[in-house]
Amino acid sequence: MEVEIRDRYVTFNNIDCYKDAANVLDALYELFEKTPEARNSFWERFDTFIPENYHEVLAKENEKDILYHICSNVFYIFDLFEDYDFEKGIELLDTVEIDCC
Repeated sequence: MEVEIRDRYVTFNNIDCYKDAANVLDALYELFEKTPEARNSFWERFDTFIPENYHEVLAKENEKDILYHICSNVFYIFDLFEDYDFEKGIELLDTVEIDCC
């Protein structure tokens, strides 16, 4: 009997997870610009892993990509957006979490 092996990444067909992750980063940086006190040492450290031109370069050399950093910090990002009632960020993060993480 032949067993079909499914590629789990097939479910990501036609979903631009990197664009969605970049949108979350855009929202995060927008929040920091509007509310500088939201940025703390955790977010400063987080920022060191994100390339400056993250829309074109998905990862710094020898580092994980932006999708990894969004997905592995989804709860912290959600808490931040929730603490500052940043609905736009919550909606964008929900999309990435549900579709890509």
